[in-house]
Amino acid sequence: MEQFYTIQGEGANAGRAAYFIRLGGCDVGCHWCDVKESWDADAHPRQAIADLVAQASAHPGKNVVITGGEPLMHDLGPLTKALHEAGLQTWMETSGAHPLSGEWDWICLSPKKFKAPLPEVLRNAHELKVVVFHKSDFAWAEQHAAQVGPECRLFLQPEWSKAAQVTPLIIDYVKQNPRWQVSLQTHKYLDIP
Repeated sequence: MEQFYTIQGEGANAGRAAYFIRLGGCDVGCHWCDVKESWDADAHPRQAIADLVAQASAHPGKNVVITGGEPLMHDLGPLTKALHEAGLQTWMETSGAHPLSGEWDWICLSPKKFKAPLPEVLRNAHELKVVVFHKSDFAWAEQHAAQVGPECRLFLQPEWSKAAQVTPLIIDYVKQNPRWQVSLQTHKYLDIP
């Protein structure tokens, strides 16, 4: 759908330079999604893997975030293999609702209530990032935290339109449950893509 060089705004890698490749196609359908135009895969032209790798390699940052839409709707093996061969790190942002494919240096799992993550994605996640829209989301976050590996980092992130209401709840929750961390959408505060 699009690609651009920027600063990763969320989660464990926030603040690091990264080249984003946003793939078209999503069947999860979050109502708060800020890239709904990504949902229809057929609305975006296909691109050759070699072209994607060349464009990502043209920047000094060596981290490439594959996101969507929902990237795991695609077989990501050929793309991640080519990115690794070019000396680039592969990071993914996924809901985990589709089978895992590709070679990953970092998997950020952000599960959605609309379509549950698969056990294999939960087991392989390096980061669990739960978007908090309502106070009931804390219990839901704990259900998923119980299914990830012991080294997986845990983040609670306010849904952007509810940030004023839920951020104080998240702060209190993290203070009481310090294995969790706060994640903010810093790119929105910085006004960068």
